[in-house]
Amino acid sequence: MIHPTAIVDPSAEIEEGVEIGAYTIVGSGVSIRAGTVIGPHVVIRGATRIGRENRIFQFASIGEDPQDKKYRGEPTVLEIGDRNVVREFATLHRGTAQDKGVTRIGSDNLFMAYTHVAHDCVVGDRVIMANAASLAGHVRVDDDAILGGFSLVHQFCRIGQYSFSAMGSVISRDVPPYVMVGGRPTKPHGINAVGLERSGFDSVAIRQIKKAYKIVYKTGFKLDEAVRLLEELSEDGPEVACMVEFLRAKGRSLIR
Repeated sequence: MIHPTAIVDPSAEIEEGVEIGAYTIVGSGVSIRAGTVIGPHVVIRGATRIGRENRIFQFASIGEDPQDKKYRGEPTVLEIGDRNVVREFATLHRGTAQDKGVTRIGSDNLFMAYTHVAHDCVVGDRVIMANAASLAGHVRVDDDAILGGFSLVHQFCRIGQYSFSAMGSVISRDVPPYVMVGGRPTKPHGINAVGLERSGFDSVAIRQIKKAYKIVYKTGFKLDEAVRLLEELSEDGPEVACMVEFLRAKGRSLIR
């Protein structure tokens, strides 16, 4: 299951059933759980923990040092969950001591070719990053978000669940749950209705989310007042409550 040309450090923890392709390098401090398939010419450095049944394609770079000038070789970590797909030339970096020291990636995500996840990012589950989408450091991407090709996310931004960014979006502020953004400059363009339908949201839930979007973006209310109105609306369903929680968090400021 390990190609004879692969170089695997003796200290790496490789469970039975892992496949490692030709000329791949697995360094010390790496652990890979059963069912994961590593293609040829992949580089994985530690400390990197890879879960079950992931598929990592050729030329990916996993667990490399963070691209942060403050990094001085401190021991930091990359954690990857289960059933992720990492395509060609994707780069996933470890954390930094200036944050929690960990980059965390959940399960069932798709990282298409040339995508980048920088140091200290937190990526949830079922996220899709299309070709060349890139996250700067300390970004949080919540479950089921989709970043279109060549989308760029500024450091410390948060991308809400079920949100969608169009191709080439430049995101420098937080994107709330369910919201679709795009254009130059990047602005909100309604809710991700198609994505919500495909994810099983019923018509009642989608109507509530549309009402919430209008309160935040179409009424002219200041954000605090909009949140108060959303709190009242959230009594009718959990979907709006998720939006309230996001807006209360007050991260990098809201894209509006």
